[in-house]
Amino acid sequence: QVDLVESGGGSVQDGGSLQLSCAASGSIFSINGMGWYRQAPGKQRELVAIINSSGYTRYADSVKGRFTISRDNAKNTVYLQMNSLESEDTAVYYCNADVRVMGRNFHLPYWGKGTHVTVSS
Repeated sequence: QVDLVESGGGSVQDGGSLQLSCAASGSIFSINGMGWYRQAPGKQRELVAIINSSGYTRYADSVKGRFTISRDNAKNTVYLQMNSLESEDTAVYYCNADVRVMGRNFHLPYWGKGTHVTVSS
């Protein structure tokens, strides 16, 4: 089985910064894409940023230039550096990873439980 554990959420004022981390653990053979999604109250979950195993990244338009996604393949960890935070960034942030577990020959998506980010003006 695979566990994704997020950390780094919290409360910050407008214009502040936070860094989220997500570590994958378990019987992992390989990980393709890793990413961050978020869900604000009353809204659907949306993509924030994704990164593949080669380092290719993609961002939601709303966070381009403010957020940076990165990963440490040796640690099976993905990070999200969030700068210039705005109240609209308030949400629960979820980590996602496409993982191939030992003994299988395909990847499946796994999700973390989420971490809260609150930005106040």
